[in-house]
Amino acid sequence: MKRREFLLSTAATSALATLPWRAALAAEGWRSFDVTTRVELVNPSGVSRAWVPLPLVLSNDWQQTISNSRSGNAAQATIHADGKYGAAMVTAEWGAGERNPVLEVTSRIMTRDRAVDLSRPGRSGETLSAADRAFYTAATELIPTDGIVRETAHEATKGARGDIEKARAIYEWVVDNTFRDPKTRGCGWGDIKAMLEAKNLGGKCGDLNAMFVGLARAVGVPARDVYGIRVAKSKHGYKSLGAGSPDISKAQHCRAEFFAQGHGWVPVDPADVRKVILEEPPGKLAVNDPKVVAARKRLFGSWEMNWMAYNTAHDISLPGAGGTKLPYLMYVNAQSGGEMRDQLDPPAVRYTITAREV
Repeated sequence: MKRREFLLSTAATSALATLPWRAALAAEGWRSFDVTTRVELVNPSGVSRAWVPLPLVLSNDWQQTISNSRSGNAAQATIHADGKYGAAMVTAEWGAGERNPVLEVTSRIMTRDRAVDLSRPGRSGETLSAADRAFYTAATELIPTDGIVRETAHEATKGARGDIEKARAIYEWVVDNTFRDPKTRGCGWGDIKAMLEAKNLGGKCGDLNAMFVGLARAVGVPARDVYGIRVAKSKHGYKSLGAGSPDISKAQHCRAEFFAQGHGWVPVDPADVRKVILEEPPGKLAVNDPKVVAARKRLFGSWEMNWMAYNTAHDISLPGAGGTKLPYLMYVNAQSGGEMRDQLDPPAVRYTITAREV
């Protein structure tokens, strides 16, 4: 197995250089995780390819990427960054003669819990440029901002003023009007227009948080989805909001953010409120259950960072995939003999993802 180091976050490493590793983490509340994705393509035919999402490239005050490395028998393996959103991925290719394509990618990250106190006055420096505001209020292929989406958004925010009030109204609307549907494949694709037109507001995080983002954008509030994966148990006692074991292969989770003048990007997660209602033991909790009430309050303005963010990309093209475009990049993708494998079908794309706290 050949191993190669891909990326080192200089800023994060420099910050740690002045203190012993454990002391640095403890001093600032950071936790460190190694997240390993192992991919094995079954029954390859011709040239095979795989695309593995990597954690956020840019460091912030709640997640930093220390390094990414890979091993396996790919003839080629490189890091590719999406040109529009900066979403990073490992792209690997095997020749037609390779009968057992294997790729293993390990990322070391640091995370710490994130919270924005919206009760305090904002800082004047926290602002978006006109170009960024236009970018984060624009429609995507599955998240339009006109028609029934705009009508619903205006109804949900009636009487609300300013970005924070509008975002709060939309958050409450999503919690009150949607539901988590356990039959939805994967995390759902976030086709919010179809959901509204069908009057079927069930789905999973990729649907429900996309609804928040789309409604927010439709009334001019900058918003974005953040795609990632849970890496540890919840320290707040919610079994439904954490990884149940070191095997996190099915722990993908999408979150959302909106931008508030003076406060910056504000974390929210209405989809996880609906997850608590459906799945938190003993299950099917009432909206006024204390666990639900607490989660509903906490998840407007904060995230527990037992979760790793991948990217904020929509409508993403996979390099070398012959024009294949995905609604988002949160799963391992693979292709063999020119045909894309179903990313939600384990027998077609066999992979395991494990997380270990360092």
